[in-house]
Amino acid sequence: MSDLRSSGILLHPTSFPSHGGIGDLGPAAYEFIDFLATSRQGLWQILPLNPTGYGNSPYSSTSAFAGSPLLVSLERLAERGLIAWERVRALDVREGRVDYPGVKRQKMPLLREAATNFLATATGEARAAFDGFVQENAWWLEDFVLFDALRRRFDRRSWNTWPRELAHREPAALAAAREELRDELARLRFLQFAFFDQWRALHAYCRERGVKIVGDVAIFVSYDSSDVWTHPENFLLDEKTLEPLAVAGVPPDAFSATGQRWGNPLYRWDALRERGYDWWVRRMSWALTTCDIIRLDHFRGFVQHWEIPASEPTAVHGRWVDGPGNDLFRVLNERLGKLPFIAEDLGVITADVNALRERWQMPGMRILQFAFGNPGAHVYLPHRYTANSVVYTGTHDNDTTLGWWQSCAGYEREMAEALLGDCTDGANWAMIRLAAGSTANLCVVPLQDVLSLGAEARMNIPSLPNGNWAWRYAPGSLRAELAHKLAALAEVTDRLPGQ
Repeated sequence: MSDLRSSGILLHPTSFPSHGGIGDLGPAAYEFIDFLATSRQGLWQILPLNPTGYGNSPYSSTSAFAGSPLLVSLERLAERGLIAWERVRALDVREGRVDYPGVKRQKMPLLREAATNFLATATGEARAAFDGFVQENAWWLEDFVLFDALRRRFDRRSWNTWPRELAHREPAALAAAREELRDELARLRFLQFAFFDQWRALHAYCRERGVKIVGDVAIFVSYDSSDVWTHPENFLLDEKTLEPLAVAGVPPDAFSATGQRWGNPLYRWDALRERGYDWWVRRMSWALTTCDIIRLDHFRGFVQHWEIPASEPTAVHGRWVDGPGNDLFRVLNERLGKLPFIAEDLGVITADVNALRERWQMPGMRILQFAFGNPGAHVYLPHRYTANSVVYTGTHDNDTTLGWWQSCAGYEREMAEALLGDCTDGANWAMIRLAAGSTANLCVVPLQDVLSLGAEARMNIPSLPNGNWAWRYAPGSLRAELAHKLAALAEVTDRLPGQ
């Protein structure tokens, strides 16, 4: 990771005020990148871009490689003549929270219509670009589109409930399904082509404007995903039923008496090791083609993970099991070169986790909202940072800083006031200045804090099954005075891009 100081903003693309009821990769995204450049910000941090599954969470995806069709810009498709502008304007909803069922109900038919039009009319360079994409990415694309089509056919039921011959991927059954679903598979290939075509154009624009994208890779994948269906040998599954033998989570702690049972299947690290971690090499190589820096979610799981028997309803009766540790990162470094990773090292972190992070020179994360609860939390205060770290006012899992400020009380509030002072322009800006002025090389702030928004703008409440991932900022929010304020702060704290 570079020793250069830089700062940036955390914002998932779903939060753009785009047409169609959800943020996408169209004009609003470019407007945001222009705002970052004017604000002298060198980083844009996002959440996973994959198709969402349970709870619309980007961390619960049906594929570790595919992109979310809901992020495809209808405007960009209309510009290419693939859908009538009138159809797009009929969904001209740029404000308010994302209504996922409504968006899927209204937007997906238009995307499928655009796909049908492309497949029927595309020639020349457009057809060659599509065919090239399909050929180059067949190693993940063909299994994903078949999985997605079958999942739709079976009313989005988990793949292990499909007919046995499909669940067990018998070749004759797969061949028959591909033939029966030929037209649908072609449309789904186009939606992936459209996503990555639009994303790579936006990524190129970021590079032109001096902005690096910080992506996000979750250590575990969803059971109901193309990844597990396609490669069951990589996961701890019963060979006959294909159901998980054990699942991921975290043990009981001060926040939960029963821990957290996430339900993700665990890896057969021994089998992966024998094959040179081939699936992980491909996963990280692919991630690094879409982003410049990668945040590794639940980094401690690479050292030890909490293994819960699948029959257990909570995380209480689990055990710590060793992960691949240094061996995986050695292979990744040999195959991919220097690793531009950020380690999500929050929570109870042991010495061996710190040792692995430091060995590969990965910056850890420091969250200012965590810093005031008790003296032990002072590790999150700027005077305790090392340069090779990333400071945040809060993350997507935290309340906004104003929401946190309004809810904290007692000792925590007293300590925060002692450090932040009178907060003339709001506790959020006092925290932003504290983060920017720290010794951490990288500083990332959620856009909600820049916009001085309260708890109503929170992105996610962990363990809440519904209502998350829906916040969008209002059109016109990216005001010139905010850009000037951020730019001045970047200059005085030596965080100008390229310095």
